[in-house]
Amino acid sequence: MVLVNEPTGAEGTHLRIAEIVQELHGRSDTDSEAVLAELVEHAAVEIPGAQYAGITVTRDARHIDTPAASHKWPMMLDEIQQRHSEGPCLTAAWDEKTILVDDLEHDDRFPLYRRDVLEQTPIRTIMSFQLFIADETMGALNVYAEEPGVFDSATRDIGLAFAAHSSVAWNSARREDQFKRALASRDIIGQAKGMVMERYGVDAVQAFALLRKLSQDANVPLAKIAEDLIETARSAS
Repeated sequence: MVLVNEPTGAEGTHLRIAEIVQELHGRSDTDSEAVLAELVEHAAVEIPGAQYAGITVTRDARHIDTPAASHKWPMMLDEIQQRHSEGPCLTAAWDEKTILVDDLEHDDRFPLYRRDVLEQTPIRTIMSFQLFIADETMGALNVYAEEPGVFDSATRDIGLAFAAHSSVAWNSARREDQFKRALASRDIIGQAKGMVMERYGVDAVQAFALLRKLSQDANVPLAKIAEDLIETARSAS
C-alpha cells in the first residue's frame, strides 16, 4: 500500500538517496572503502536506466583507480581509460561536471577508448558525474547500460544529486579513517617513547627527539620507526 503523503517518482528517489547517505554517514564502524562499495550498489539501483555503476579516481589524469564497482565492466572500462589516457570518466573528473555518451557506436570523442570498449564489453551508454574529493584527487561517479539511449534528464538530475551526496559521505569517511590512523600512530609512538625512556633513562622530550632523529636519518615515517622498535623488543623478549 502506498501512503497518501509518501513521496513518489523523482522526489521519492531524492529522499531515498539522502536517507542512504545519511545512514552510511551515521555508522561508526564503516570505513571509506565500505562506504564506496555501498554507494555504487545503490547508484546502480537508484539512478534511472543504470545497470552498473563504478567510481573512478585519479590524481594526475593518467593513473586511474577504481575503488568501487558493482560489476566487472566498470573496472574493465577504467583499465581501458588507463591504457589510452582518455574516456568519459576521466573527462568528467577533470574537465566537465557531467559527460553523457548516449550511444558509444556513434560517439567519436574518445576513439581509442571507444574501439576497445566496443570490442571487449557490451556497454553502449555511459554517464559520468564529477566527484569532489580532497587532497588534490579528482573522481567521477559513473553509470553504465548495455542498451544505447537509455539515460535521460531524470538520470542526469538524480545522478548529480547522488554524486553530490556521495562526495560528502566519502570525504567524511576518509577523514574518519585518517583520524583513526592518527590515533593508532599516536599510541604506537607513545609505546615506543616509553620504551626508549625506560631503556636509556631519558625524559619524554628526549625520547621523542631520538625517535624523530631516527625517522629523519632513515627517511622512514616516525610511526614505522616506532612500530619496528616495538616489534624488535617483542621478538627479543
